[in-house]
Amino acid sequence: MSQLNATRVEKYRNHFLREVEANVEEGKWVKMCMQCGVCSGSCPLGPYWEHPPQEIFMMIRAGKRDEVLKSSSMWFCTSCYNCIARCPRGLPITHIMHGLAHYAKRLGLAPQNQATPKFAQHFWDNLYKGGGRVNELKLGLSLYFMNGFVEGIKTALKMRKVGQGMYFSKRMNPFEIFGGHSCKDSQGLKAALNKAREIEEAKAAQFKG
Repeated sequence: MSQLNATRVEKYRNHFLREVEANVEEGKWVKMCMQCGVCSGSCPLGPYWEHPPQEIFMMIRAGKRDEVLKSSSMWFCTSCYNCIARCPRGLPITHIMHGLAHYAKRLGLAPQNQATPKFAQHFWDNLYKGGGRVNELKLGLSLYFMNGFVEGIKTALKMRKVGQGMYFSKRMNPFEIFGGHSCKDSQGLKAALNKAREIEEAKAAQFKG
C-alpha cells in the first residue's frame, strides 16, 4: 500500500471507529458494511429501529459518537440472527449490536427509559449473586417490581395464573427465594468476572468523557 493510500485509510478510520474496534465485540467488522440494508429488511423489529444496523455502522464511520451510543437502537436486538444469516458479507451484526449496547452501558450513555437495559442489569445481577446460575423466582420478582411497588403488585396479579401453572408443574419452587443452586467454585467465577470487568473499565476509561 502506498503512503498516500495508507494516509487515506487512516483518515477514514476516524477516532470513534477506532474506539469501536478496540472496545466493542466484533467491532472490527463495522468498516466492512456495504450498506445494502438486508439486515434491517430481515429484522422482525425493523420498522421500530431508531437507526437500523447499516445506518448505525455508517454513523460510526462518520464519527457520530453521541448519536450512536445514546441511541435506543442497539437495545432492540432480540438475537434472532436473521441479519447474520442473510448478510452478504457475513458480518456478525448481532454481536456488534449487543457489543455497542454493552459499551454504551459501561460508559453510562445507555438510554435510561428503556426496559431492555433494566432487564439486562437485573439478569446480570441475579446471575452474579447466584454464583453463576439464575434464580428464576428472584429474577421474576425483581422484574415485576423494577418500576415500583404498585406496578409490581399489578404485574404479579396479572401473571398469577402463569405462576400457579409453573408451581403445579414443578417448574417453580417458592422456597428458592431463600437461596438456590450455584455452580462449583462460585467464588472463582466471581473473581474471573470481576477481573474481566476491571479490564473492560480500564479500556473504556481511555475514551470516556
